[in-house]
Amino acid sequence: MAEFTYNAVNGSGEAVSGVINAVDQRSAVAELVAKGLFASEMFEESESSRGGAGAGAAGVLDSIRSIRFRRSRVSSKDLLQMTTQLGAALRAGLPILNAIEIIEAQQHKPAVKELLGHLAGDVSSGKALSDAMAERPEIFSNLYSAMVRVGETGGILDKTMKQLIGLIARDESIRTSMKNAAAYPLFVLGVGFVSVIIVLTRVLPKIVESMSAPTALLPLPTRMLMATSDFLVAYGWLVAIVLGLAVFAFVKFKRTAGGRLMWDGFKLRIPMLGPVLKTIAVGRFARTLGALTECGITILHALAVVRDTLGNEVLGRAIDEVTSRVKAGEPLAEPLAESGLFPPLLVQIVSIGEQTGKLDELLLNAADTFDDEADQAVARFMAVFPAILILLLALVVGFIIAATLLPIMGMSIGGAT
Repeated sequence: MAEFTYNAVNGSGEAVSGVINAVDQRSAVAELVAKGLFASEMFEESESSRGGAGAGAAGVLDSIRSIRFRRSRVSSKDLLQMTTQLGAALRAGLPILNAIEIIEAQQHKPAVKELLGHLAGDVSSGKALSDAMAERPEIFSNLYSAMVRVGETGGILDKTMKQLIGLIARDESIRTSMKNAAAYPLFVLGVGFVSVIIVLTRVLPKIVESMSAPTALLPLPTRMLMATSDFLVAYGWLVAIVLGLAVFAFVKFKRTAGGRLMWDGFKLRIPMLGPVLKTIAVGRFARTLGALTECGITILHALAVVRDTLGNEVLGRAIDEVTSRVKAGEPLAEPLAESGLFPPLLVQIVSIGEQTGKLDELLLNAADTFDDEADQAVARFMAVFPAILILLLALVVGFIIAATLLPIMGMSIGGAT
């Protein structure tokens, strides 16, 4: 048994605090509910605060659980599965708390099980599910929390969960297809890079030692390769350190507001990749904005949520400008068109939707078209991208082979004459 200190509210709305003994926090919350108390805050008394001799062991166990939870994080696939199960349970007519507890009992992954346990505890203590989710932004996005909040407020949570499933499934499908398509070429590129390093630092020096010709008389490609080999053998450790520091500095820079803006702008300007990212963002914009407005969210609030789902700061800044102009009374289509970042088809659909009052319906219908375009763009990119990687690798390997064979061929020709 453990002791839990709680702050709660009784049926009359009066604040109550005290200590309760229970097996775990969920059991403590359940006992309080049975007594007509709704906990607003609860924490377990540590052994050290009670003077127990097992404080050190308890702290170690808590640390182990914390590390295990961090290592076993909730992935996007876990979130999609959990949302699908929750939506099915709600459509079956189960209350939110019962639905969460049933899904928790079926889970095997510790991180997901613990997450659902926390959500169940928050909901049973009287907190709204959307508020409980909003307290975990590393798992539930603003879009997720906003749609759940709308579903709770309007009594259409089962409907909003269905729309969420479609949005999450779409993002997961794109992410999975790109990972699968890039796996083979990246593997080949990695193996080729390691092979080149081994050849330059181990194989080539032995071949050069067997050559009796002076270095000055060797062909230019061979001398270039030898210089590269000598540098890697002597300063390879320095190169590794510099590359590591460069990667660390780049990651830190990319996390800043200015760095993220520059990097996202650069990605949009990359040939082939930029159009793919923009097409994916347009499809996500149409589907998300349509789903939010269909749920009854105001256009300004919907734009604020959509801004964080595009995955690109340049597009996000454009949405900020659009939002400010819509707030000033302009129609949505005009600033979208003037930004130059959204296709004319999307602008026309938004304009017609505003005029007819069917913006949500037209956006959701158009989202399928934009998603098809995104799929085709991703397929084209992933058909060309591996070929480019393999071609670059072939050029490097071909240069090494040529630089290695040229002096040998020269020696053979000289010996024959």
